[in-house]
Formats: sequence, C-alpha cells, structure tokens
Amino acid sequence: MIKGFRAIAIVVFCLAVALLLMSRAQPAWTHARSASGVAAATDSNPCPNDDSGLKLPGGFCATIFADGIGHARHLVVAPNGVVYVNTWSGRYYGNAAPPQGGFLVALQDKSGTGKADVVERFGETVQSGGAGGSGIGLYKGAIYAEINDRIARYPLTGDSVAPKQAGVTVVSGLPLTGDHPMHPFIIDSQGAIYVDVASPSNACQLKNRLPGSAGKDPCEELKTRGGIWRYDANKTNQTFSPAERYATGIRNGEGLAIDAAGHMFVTQHGRDQLHANWPGIYKADQEATLPAEQVMLLKQGGDYGWPECYYDPFVEKLVLSPEYGGDGKKTGICATKTAPVAAFPAHWAPNGMVRYDQQEFPKRYRDGVFIAFHGSWDRAPYPQGGYNVVFQPLSGDHASGQCEIFADGFAGAVKSPQAAVHRPSGLAVGPDGALYVSDDVAGRIYRIVYRGGAGAGGNITPCPSAASPAGDVVAIPANPPEGTHPDAGKAAGTN
Repeated sequence: MIKGFRAIAIVVFCLAVALLLMSRAQPAWTHARSASGVAAATDSNPCPNDDSGLKLPGGFCATIFADGIGHARHLVVAPNGVVYVNTWSGRYYGNAAPPQGGFLVALQDKSGTGKADVVERFGETVQSGGAGGSGIGLYKGAIYAEINDRIARYPLTGDSVAPKQAGVTVVSGLPLTGDHPMHPFIIDSQGAIYVDVASPSNACQLKNRLPGSAGKDPCEELKTRGGIWRYDANKTNQTFSPAERYATGIRNGEGLAIDAAGHMFVTQHGRDQLHANWPGIYKADQEATLPAEQVMLLKQGGDYGWPECYYDPFVEKLVLSPEYGGDGKKTGICATKTAPVAAFPAHWAPNGMVRYDQQEFPKRYRDGVFIAFHGSWDRAPYPQGGYNVVFQPLSGDHASGQCEIFADGFAGAVKSPQAAVHRPSGLAVGPDGALYVSDDVAGRIYRIVYRGGAGAGGNITPCPSAASPAGDVVAIPANPPEGTHPDAGKAAGTN
C-alpha cells in the first residue's frame, strides 16, 4: 500500500514539474498579453485582438500599433523595438495643418500589447520651417531623416526613446520642384546612402502632361533628377550635385531594399497618361493597363529607360515612349536599357519596399521583398488597383515566382485617392519579426505578426498578372493630384 502511495506521489510530482516547465516555455508574447489583460490567443483563435480590418493569409494577425500621428510615410525599427516614422505635409495632403511638434515620431510598446503606449515627436516643426518628408533610416545608433531639401542625422543616446539633440545636416540641396519632391533613401552596411531623386515631370515633355507635347531631347532633367544619388552617412554637410548620380532613368523609385548578398532593388512608379495624351496611339483601356509598375536590380551606372521608355507587360519588354517617336510597338533605343526583374499591374504606385530578414514568418517569406502599393488615380474610369501590400519572392538577382497579395483592406469600401480611408506607404521589419506598415492618409501604423494556429498557411491570394485587362468602367476619368503644371520640369537641369 505504502509503495502504491509513493508511486502515485512520484507521478503527481512529475506532472507538476512538467506543467511548471511548460508554463515557463510559453512564448514571451503570451505572458505579456495575459499580464496586460489583453485576450490570449488560442489555436482556434490566434488573433483575438486583431482590430486592423486587414485581410491577411491564414496564421497572421494585425493590430493598430498607432493612429493619427500625421501623414506617415516611411519608417524604420531600432534593435530595441522602437519604431521611428517620418511624416509629411503640403499639397499632396490638401495643405492640412500637421500635428503639433516635430515631423518625426518615435513609437514604443512598453506593455507588450501590440500597441504603442509611448509616442514622442522630434525634429523640425512647422515653426522652425519644416514640412516633413518621406525618407528615414537607421545607421550606427542614429536616425537619418529627410526634412525639406536635406537629410539630417539625429543621434540616439542613453535610454531616450526620441533623440534630444538637433539634427546635423548630412546632405542638403536636394531638389524640391515639380511633380515628385520626395527623397526616400536606404543606407547600406558601409554607410552609403542611396537617395531617390525623382523626376519633376511625367515624361520630360516640352509641356508637362499636355496632349501631343513632344519629349525634350535631350532630357535635361536627367542631370539632376530621375535617378538614384549616392552619399556617405559618415560625413556631414555634403551638397547635392550631378556628380553623385549612381543610376539614371528612374522616374520615381520610392522603394529600396538590399538582400543578404548585397543585391539592391528599387521600385519604379510608371509614367501616366498614355491614352489621355496620345489617343491616336493608345486605346482608352490602355490608360489603365500601361505601363507596368516595376522592381529593378539597381546597379551603378545603370540606365532604366525613363523618359524614352516604359515597360509593356503584354509584350514583356521596354517600349519606346510616344514623346520620343514611339507608336506603342517600337523598341528603338529601349533595347539598350535595363528591364525590370518583376512587373506589376499599372498605376498601383509602389511607395515602399523591405526585405524580410527575420525568422518568425513562414519560410516562404524569407527570400523576397514586401512592397507597399499606395494606389493611384490613372486607372480611372476603370477600377483602381493597389492599396495593398504584396510579397514578391526573389532568388539572387531575379524574381523567383508570382507575387501574392499579402495584406489588403486598407482603403475600406472604395479604392480611390478620394475615398480610401487608409493607403499603405512604408514598410519596416522589427527585431521580433513583426512587419510594420504606415498609412499616409490618417497616420495609422499597423503591426503584423505570425501566430499560426487553425488555418495557418491558407488564404493565399496570388497577384493579378501585370497584363490583366482594365475591367469595366466604374467611375469618371481622374486628374493627377500634382496638377498639370506644364513647366514642372523647366528648372530641373539647374537645381
């Protein structure tokens, strides 16, 4: 009898120890969420606190990390998990008054709820002459951020969430004229800053965006615009000039990413108004289907074709622009330009790109890039596209498969510039493996994590082909948000 009781006691003791060890082995996020009073995830419901309204693949969850912080453009996450966001203002946002304080925002989740409970603003303000910007990066313990015509460095010191010192100018004199005055950038491991200096015009016409206007030949805008410029993050007081041009022929390359092998990729916003300006060459539905948006392999000295060329996904090659004698079929000089490694439907507007460099997401997402498609206007009167985040698999220096729509639902009921409730603009990956997405309409930051559970691996949505048809007419034709501005590129060669 005594031996029996001893055996039972031993079994009970072993079970108790096992349960204790199991409780200690639970993921840290489970403890944090339980301690904070937030509903705990279960295998049958891995996303009990998903308040994002986003459509995601099975096993993924999202929370609204922050909201109402201003027109949030690009963002970066520090090794300690603090999220830094650059916000913008001005004509693209109806000249609405920005939030009080600096245009740069530091966000921290101290309680582990998946939401920022510390929000600190820093950097230039309206009162100091600031207007904000798009580009932001992190290098050697400092935040680098675009503000007006320059990139400034803000050292991070001690335990401070936001930098306390004024920014030090790294490079100044970046062009601000014309249609695309933003300067997104990326910093590599050696401190080289690759800056997008986008075109001031749509297609380098004599009269910007006007029907039948020929292209300038040569296009003097390319001296100081329409390409990527390279500077040094380790230096200060550098001045923008044509000498630092790294690559050319890129109309608007807002998204930049570097893979583990050092390959650098850049997105391209394709040109607008092929049918609107050249109705004798292009059919009405080709306004919505041409040209494709692109991801390109960025190389020093590369020429990617703008303004002479655009990428036609129906024939899968660069085609000569009508402003330079093209008829919708001719290749001409475009045979000597560099074609993209991946193409996407026209006018989706790729605003941000990031390589997933952590281990928390399933393996399929570890070789490739996430792209934030902001959505555009020029598919009207046909249905708009984009307003989503896609994943493009890559292998080395080329695409390795069809992209998938990873996150959708940002815009709400209607995808259009006027009606979209939110529009994805920037992307960043945190040290915990979370993917952060910024919205430049209402200033929302989303945090997307992988939880697994029931349905994991399902609900994958392939991207439509870049050569998909326009669809049915659903709206009235739209106009460019920048306006027409016939002389938009006039001073570009001297900026």
